[in-house]
Amino acid sequence: MTNKISSKCCCGSTIESTCKIEENNLCPICKTTGAKVKNITVKHLVLETLTKLVGDTDFYLCMDEECNVVYYNTELGVRFNKEQVKVPIWFKKDATPKYACYCSKITEEQVINAVIKDGARNIKDVINLTGAMKNAQCQKNNPLGKCCHQIIQDAIDKGLAMK
Repeated sequence: MTNKISSKCCCGSTIESTCKIEENNLCPICKTTGAKVKNITVKHLVLETLTKLVGDTDFYLCMDEECNVVYYNTELGVRFNKEQVKVPIWFKKDATPKYACYCSKITEEQVINAVIKDGARNIKDVINLTGAMKNAQCQKNNPLGKCCHQIIQDAIDKGLAMK
């Protein structure tokens, strides 16, 4: 499955990126396909006592909201669960807080409130009202290692549906 995203990103100018979910890398626990994540992201987000286990290889992010596994590398036989990462993973069950923008620490709730209470209708409005996407270090801060644009857009859509 491949999702194309074209937009102005917090990390630079207009981008077109592809978020590819690899078909051949299944979570060792739930057997859901994972999204590939660079090792720099994993090293930054796992607890400091575990960074040596990351090494120089990339990992996968388990995309199942019910699964306790966050990052895994089946070749190394290494996996990290929700308790072993520094931030809650926005789509995982019981994530608190549920960040839409990890770099600026803006929650999904703040984005939804900007839509419902302040009249935001798009990314530009949310950026102006909340400060989202202003401290761009997505590769280190976002669990996917990518721009949070799509996560914010999903929260905007959720807010618009609630109006």
